Amino acid sequence: MNKLFLSALALALLSFAGLTPSFAQSATASAPAASADKTAPSYDMKAQSLLDLDLQNKKVISLAEVLPQDKFNWRPSPDARSFAEVFLHVSGERYAILALGGATPPAGFDAKTYEKSTTDKAAIIAELKKSNDFMQSTINAMTNADFAKLLPKLGPEANAGDVIYILVADCHEHMGQLVAYARENGIVPPWTVAAQKAAAEKKAADAAKAKEAKQ
Repeated sequence: MNKLFLSALALALLSFAGLTPSFAQSATASAPAASADKTAPSYDMKAQSLLDLDLQNKKVISLAEVLPQDKFNWRPSPDARSFAEVFLHVSGERYAILALGGATPPAGFDAKTYEKSTTDKAAIIAELKKSNDFMQSTINAMTNADFAKLLPKLGPEANAGDVIYILVADCHEHMGQLVAYARENGIVPPWTVAAQKAAAEKKAADAAKAKEAKQ
């Protein structure tokens, strides 16, 4: 991914992400030079991105489901996004980022107002599901060859696969943010609860087997 593409993409997302030009410049200043190797990757980027994005969406929704309604307005500081705004930011960037590759967001979607459009828990979960369906159908409609399709408006070597990469990376960034928010409020992520329960059950089962073996 070359410097010109990263710069163009960062600037394209400024109004929605709430970043400043100075941040975009510093984030791209140290980008390495593009490799001359044009060999296709050995993995299936389409399948891997769909799988990863689906898993992250399930985690985001499960976290929204366990969060009490009165916490959706909570924010760590006055200048930070609230829970509700982060959830909607995640949802909205699926439209905004995929639009860079040519996808058409749903009618009525306004990136400038979307993340402040509601604080209602049920409505936010519905929006996450709706945008996930849009994201999955958009990527599913792409062929593997489409991932290599050049997007000159984003940079001389930018392609559609770069856009999907940015979407995956952005999803993980905000997942970490939401986990930090949850932990700050004493909420353990549901998938962590499930993992801890499974580990405890396995430990108990192993102890029972060890006890039986001694008898």
